[in-house]
Amino acid sequence: MTATPFARLAELGKQLEATSKRGELAALLAAFLRELAPEEVPPAVRLTIGHVFPEWDERTLNVSWKALTGIVDAMVDAGPEVRDAASARAVDGGQYVQRLLEAGRRDPPAAPPLTILEVFRTFEEIAATGGRGSRDRKEALLAGLFRRAPALEAKVLAKIIYQDMRHGVSEGIMLDGIAQAAGIPTRLVRRANQLWGDLGEVALVALSEGQEGLKRATIRLFRPLKPMLAQTAQTLDEAFARYGRGLALEYKLDGARVQIHRQGDEVRIYSRNLAEVTGSLPDVADEVRRRLAAREAVLDGEAIAVDAAGRPLPFQHLMRRFRRKHALADTVAGIPVRLHLFDALYLDGRPLVDQPYEERWAALGQAAGGLSLVPRLVPTSEDEGRAFAEAARLEGHEGLMAKELGSSYNPGVRGKAWLKLKHVLSLDLAIVAAEWGYGRRHGWLSNYHLAARHESSGEFLVVGKTFKGLTDVQFREMTERLLELERARRGNVVFVRPHVVVEVLFNEIQESSLYPSGLALRFARIAHLREDKTAEEADTIQALRGLYEQQFEFKGRLKAG
Repeated sequence: MTATPFARLAELGKQLEATSKRGELAALLAAFLRELAPEEVPPAVRLTIGHVFPEWDERTLNVSWKALTGIVDAMVDAGPEVRDAASARAVDGGQYVQRLLEAGRRDPPAAPPLTILEVFRTFEEIAATGGRGSRDRKEALLAGLFRRAPALEAKVLAKIIYQDMRHGVSEGIMLDGIAQAAGIPTRLVRRANQLWGDLGEVALVALSEGQEGLKRATIRLFRPLKPMLAQTAQTLDEAFARYGRGLALEYKLDGARVQIHRQGDEVRIYSRNLAEVTGSLPDVADEVRRRLAAREAVLDGEAIAVDAAGRPLPFQHLMRRFRRKHALADTVAGIPVRLHLFDALYLDGRPLVDQPYEERWAALGQAAGGLSLVPRLVPTSEDEGRAFAEAARLEGHEGLMAKELGSSYNPGVRGKAWLKLKHVLSLDLAIVAAEWGYGRRHGWLSNYHLAARHESSGEFLVVGKTFKGLTDVQFREMTERLLELERARRGNVVFVRPHVVVEVLFNEIQESSLYPSGLALRFARIAHLREDKTAEEADTIQALRGLYEQQFEFKGRLKAG
């Protein structure tokens, strides 16, 4: 088979952008996948959804927007007016690159045309480049790609680099496309992806080995699973209404979600976005190594920072651990961390994700040894549950988790089996723009435009703005960070790639004609940065709509009472 041109992937992106129907998107993907040679399938699948490597893979391209635009600028003869026009008409960085090349490219694309494998292998080389002079070598490799890319292909290259595809293909739709291409049930494809965490590998096995290959999928030690997620509820009454007496309540701790893998003396810890953080939590790894009874394990838990008396500290204290690269011993001593486990996914050769939560908890209790478990209650009455919630509040914790006793563990799924109940309503939102401040905030980007992600299209839709919640130091740090993500300016507003995620506290959700989302947060203020979350993990418009409806129903019940 002839190597597939990268132009084919770029044309696919154009076709995907032109449709919004899930079935049509999946059909386009399936047709594309059937054309590929086996070795092309994994990289093509990842590149199509804007990833070069699997999410658990630590490799990154680490290419700045300044470096990329510098490369493109060197390829064009265009004055400021042309650049401004390209920026004004572009909805993202990829489109800006395309329009600029179309308006003023100096030379035609160099030969030979790019192939999918060639693009992927160049990205691999860029990710592997480090040390002295690495920036120049990275930029030379990148320039080599862009000089050979027509405008449409250059657009797609830029979108892949910054994981900003905007063609409506979510992970779920890609799974549909893989299933259709291989002629097998989507549930098997989805299941394999939950356990392997690599759409590329799943696609290759599905196309080459079919159902039998996917049925062999199981948990792999040191390959982290996406964490199971919870929906939001406003009251404990909602949990009892949904689960009846078949529920357990757990303290919701204000810490960092961690997944722990152990095989013998080797212990690795992963964050909720699948990055390895063992180096930031050496004391936690050592505790697991000493106390855990199981020799092989995959465990789910929460790491929280505590003060000298053992009381929980705010989340940002823990983040100092993750940001510190040097003199870690001092940080470990100064910011004690406690691990609290709440689920067991694998123990001594036995996968547990399909077992009921009640059984997983029992197995966790037997294997935990001297490790702490989150405070938990299976309430015999609603009053007992409310007393437990009040105890969590008085001890300084975020709220409660309510879990259905008979539920399985579904990696990466925000299903109906878990509910989170916080004392204060909050959402995790992406910053997509910011305005230059005035007065005391002069010279800083503030008044952040907060956006939720649309589940189907992947588009980020603004639901509010705020400048509240940050200190002067944080304003200064946020300004530097956002300017590195800049993709356009219009007047006083700097538009940025959705990358920075913040936890936003608010009083209620309102309908609003001001924003395309149709929703707005009332009295929004930033609680802290969620450096443990990616923009793809931000809360969705659909979740906000659900919260709004719950809120409306709850107010109605109060009035009726």
